[in-house]
Amino acid sequence: MIVQHHLKDTPYRKVPFGEVSIDKTVKADGSLLLKSNIPLQAHPHRMTERLLHWAEHRSNQVFIGQRDTAGIWWTYTYQQTLTIVRSIAQYLLNANLSEKRPIAILSENSVEHAMVALAALHVGIPYSPITPAYSLRSKDFEKLKHVINLLTPGLIFVSDGKKYERALQAVAGDAEVVIVNYRPDNIHATLYQDIVKTTPTVSVDRAYQAIMPETIAKILFTSGSTGLPKGVINTHGNISTNWQQITQTFPFMADAFEIIDWLPWNHTFGGNHNFGLTLYNGGTMYLDEGNPTPAGIKATVANLREISPTVYFNVPKGFGELIGYLRKDRSLREKFFSRLQLLFYAGAGMPQHVWDALESLALETVGERIIIATGLGCTESSPSALFSTRPDGFAGLLGLPVPGLELKLVPVDGKLEARYKGGNITQGYWKNEQASRQAYDEEGFYKSGDALKFVDPDHVEEGLLFDGRLAEDFKLDTGTWVNVGKLRTDLLAAGNGLIHDAVITGHDQQFVGAIIFPDIEVCKKQLRLSSDTNLQEIVANPSFKQVMHGVLTVLAKRNTGSTTLIKRALLADFTLSLDAGELTDKGSVNQKQVLKNYPECIRLLYQPALTSLVLEANP
Repeated sequence: MIVQHHLKDTPYRKVPFGEVSIDKTVKADGSLLLKSNIPLQAHPHRMTERLLHWAEHRSNQVFIGQRDTAGIWWTYTYQQTLTIVRSIAQYLLNANLSEKRPIAILSENSVEHAMVALAALHVGIPYSPITPAYSLRSKDFEKLKHVINLLTPGLIFVSDGKKYERALQAVAGDAEVVIVNYRPDNIHATLYQDIVKTTPTVSVDRAYQAIMPETIAKILFTSGSTGLPKGVINTHGNISTNWQQITQTFPFMADAFEIIDWLPWNHTFGGNHNFGLTLYNGGTMYLDEGNPTPAGIKATVANLREISPTVYFNVPKGFGELIGYLRKDRSLREKFFSRLQLLFYAGAGMPQHVWDALESLALETVGERIIIATGLGCTESSPSALFSTRPDGFAGLLGLPVPGLELKLVPVDGKLEARYKGGNITQGYWKNEQASRQAYDEEGFYKSGDALKFVDPDHVEEGLLFDGRLAEDFKLDTGTWVNVGKLRTDLLAAGNGLIHDAVITGHDQQFVGAIIFPDIEVCKKQLRLSSDTNLQEIVANPSFKQVMHGVLTVLAKRNTGSTTLIKRALLADFTLSLDAGELTDKGSVNQKQVLKNYPECIRLLYQPALTSLVLEANP
């Protein structure tokens, strides 16, 4: 049984963090300029320089490991990795790949994915890890075709030819195809097992030496939440700069860094941040085949019974799913917290109750709290721009700029937009000059679209908080602004996992409303419904309606202003489409596209009479 503690005065595990010192300048136009007084230290500009270094100095240390279908861990040392990477790199050079003919990787995280990616980086060939959702969850492959047409790849890599057969038929064209398992009869492809047999020559070393900071490393496509995906250009200089910025912020990562991680490499958090930091700091990464769903968390828990991470990266939902298992199993808790130096979340805000539970579990298990941290960044910042390192942090605290980055806070519609300049900031978008021009202001700062606010304007060192996305906010008919991001976060937190996502409504209306999308699996579990219960049955279920009505009422009592009170909510009895742009590849809801595609929902929310699927708060 977990004993509740008063956490305020309990100790944190001692972990060294980088020094924080911020200079603040108020500009004539009212904008604020924040930058670290700590200089960015020298660092290599070639992303695989550290692979060469660790292959020499930690040759027998495991770099990466993955379970096979039988559950056996297969691991590769730094020396083994370098040997494989050099062979594949020669194969890629033989294929005459280049910036005009880059590599497209369609499949999930895997050792083979890592080796192909590192080989491309090692000889300066750009590659693009593309979300598997475009290949596996789409019916028309519109977004995949868009991405492939932009890239014009000379080589396409997939792990499983059978799984990706339809996608390959749709987009492979004249590109060479490399497959790990199952070569379809109608696809001309080379097996991965054959390309690793290529004998490397001096041309590999020459190509490596030719890499400059401006050499394109990868093209990461945004999730397309505002249209078709854009390809963000990350250079070797961008990413290696950010690795050094992160390592200076968290210097303990340079010593015995070991992680178990599921986060996908087609996103900047999983690929540039987690995978990259492992390589940069000579750490060890074990691939977690799980994910933060009621089904996927079981694989994660099984892995955590064997692996004790020194840092644990996840999205808030992943931490939330894990808490129940940690509460029930002391041996799992002891394994999990034994070596842990940092809990790091990103991708969304962490509910305070999840934060408190993690601290309480750590204290009960190892007698001290583990620092929980997050930051702010984007694909365009490779990805990190701000970090929170305060031991007395709290959910939502984003922290301060990393060394080597300038943060400009510009007044926009009553908020402060975050804009960035530094060596980690992208030079623009792949084959999209218009978007590239529009992304920067007149001083060359990248315009993130994120709004920030100070914890305490008089004490900058207290840090910054997220204040919503400028593009999502709207005005009621009174002309007052609604902070969409905060309302959505509050609603999801109050739903205690039952709400997968929500769309906030009310543009030019008299009050704020919401369209609620239930988390089907969590609803079945928490409401004790049968396993075959469908979405329509969930939203019609009296217990679900009662809980959702209670959520609205609790929020309404807490938030009484016209811009903060969600007066009505529609329970969505329909599923959203990736192909229609209503879902991002991350599975989150595209607010603008849903509002555009479902005007009937807006009509039902704002007509005088309530329907069976529309609930109204009783403040």
